Amino acid sequence: MDVLNPNAKSGWRHERGEGSLSDVYRTVGTGRHSSTWRRAAAFAGPGYMVAVGYMDPGNWATSLAGGSKFGYALLTVALLSNLMAIVLQALCARLAIASGRDLAQACRDAFPRYVSVPLWALAEIAIIATDIAEVIGTAIGLNLLMGIPLELGVLITALDVFVILFLQKLGFRWVEAFIIALLGVIAVCFGVQILLADPQWGAVLTGFFPTTEIVTNPEMLYLALGILGATVMPHNLYLHSGIVQTRAYGHTIPEKKEALTFATIDSTVALCFALLINASILILAAAAFNAHGKTDVVELGEAHSLLSPLLGLAIAPTLFGIALLCCGLNSTVTATLAGQIVMEGFLKIRLKPWVRRLITRAIAIVPAAIVTIWYGDQGTAQLLILTQVVLSLQLSFAVFPLVMFTASKAKMGELVAPRWLSGIAYLIAVVIAGLNVKLLFDFVTG
Repeated sequence: MDVLNPNAKSGWRHERGEGSLSDVYRTVGTGRHSSTWRRAAAFAGPGYMVAVGYMDPGNWATSLAGGSKFGYALLTVALLSNLMAIVLQALCARLAIASGRDLAQACRDAFPRYVSVPLWALAEIAIIATDIAEVIGTAIGLNLLMGIPLELGVLITALDVFVILFLQKLGFRWVEAFIIALLGVIAVCFGVQILLADPQWGAVLTGFFPTTEIVTNPEMLYLALGILGATVMPHNLYLHSGIVQTRAYGHTIPEKKEALTFATIDSTVALCFALLINASILILAAAAFNAHGKTDVVELGEAHSLLSPLLGLAIAPTLFGIALLCCGLNSTVTATLAGQIVMEGFLKIRLKPWVRRLITRAIAIVPAAIVTIWYGDQGTAQLLILTQVVLSLQLSFAVFPLVMFTASKAKMGELVAPRWLSGIAYLIAVVIAGLNVKLLFDFVTG
């Protein structure tokens, strides 16, 4: 157990308990006496697992809809969302390394039960919404590539629990390697598709500059919030603050500061990679659909079928299907880990690892499966976009506690976030909350 800083200890209502993801807690060595490069490499991995959540199938739906409807205009939302994500994920690493707690444990230890229990419920809703998007995406990917019915595809996604258990028996590094390998496949698939689509690069660059229409146009704002919800996801904040602690970094302040630096570099580089993928999805939709007058493409299956005639090569839809399947598989693995962190952190449930995973997976996948089977092949795009908006609405309930904790000297000790960083984080939290209020107002007033 970590020796907590005395100042940090007094800031919590309860003592720190079991380590986050206890079955893999501090199992990855950091080579404390090796070279700087080797120590930095030891921390590479968690950021890419977090990056998975920033390019999940729900993101595909919102980016496809945004790109086909508004061309390159929403690229600025993808960029701003990614910048917000970099700040928030850096705070997650800071919270974990300074306090020895993941975000769920911190909420449990800092707030009374009448606050922490509703926060747990909201976190579970966010994970269910996440899982609906990922289950649908994986099932559609299986359907597009292999013709597997959507309902059967949903059930197949539950097998990711056993993938995690198998890989973690080999070591947590194997889980990270699996995730990174699939990310590589996704990058290659999109790289080829972008070359085939031949977008207008001048318009692409212009799309990264903001426009007031995003706020004044309710339909564009709805999609923009969907992109925000698909990019900065609540479960990622819980996930990152847990998996950072798989590293066996030292207990002294200098060692923790070094660990924080390496963890922040890892997440920042990984999220820049995620931005490239997210932008690629939107650029592909704008170049392949909007440029050809197809402004209402929202279904993943429809996008798959249109790519071949529009781009002129049969390989394009296959690459789309492969990338979608890889995204779905990656996302279900990381969402399962996030579900475990949330349940264990808030409720302090102590069970065998495989039992924990099955329970947390069932909580998320059963509602997801019911909704997916109920909708069938019709309406999956609307459901995907809705899940991302739900995530955006839940986001503030994870962001505000995170910013509060990391700005507290009593809780963080010498690793408290600098005032400028806390100021930016509070601004991000207020912007997210404000946009959500605007969305609800537009929804209520019609």
